[in-house]
Amino acid sequence: MNLFPSRKNFYLIILLISASSILSALYIEFILEYKPCKLCIYQRIPYLAAIFISFIGFNYYKNDNILIILIIVFTLSSIVSGYHFGIENSFFDELSSCTNNSLDQLNKKELLETLGKNMPVNCKDATFKILGVSLAAINTILSILIVIISIRTLSYEKN
Repeated sequence: MNLFPSRKNFYLIILLISASSILSALYIEFILEYKPCKLCIYQRIPYLAAIFISFIGFNYYKNDNILIILIIVFTLSSIVSGYHFGIENSFFDELSSCTNNSLDQLNKKELLETLGKNMPVNCKDATFKILGVSLAAINTILSILIVIISIRTLSYEKN
């Protein structure tokens, strides 16, 4: 009994996982009205790329290069989401673009104008969690699992 799907079905599974991840992120942002930080937005890019790569891989499933590209995409995804998870848990310092320290204004007029604008969400604050686990942690785990299963699929089907 084979526990792992064929390569063609594997691409279909990755396509479905990527599409559902993007749709879930958009649902959380626009329907539930949780504002994402900049790293949350960056974490969507590999999933968007994976949708297109998986579509191509589904049609050309015998080409190893497509699976290698998918491995690289999800490796980058695990790095970005792992970094975000590290920021949330104070393992790493956050990027200057992730902080909302722009309130260090000298005059009252600029301060009031700044308060009226939409402040960026701090990357350190995990505003939405599922069962107490941040979305960055879930993304890190999911990306690492996809990389491991992709490498296994690549090596298993070569032999």
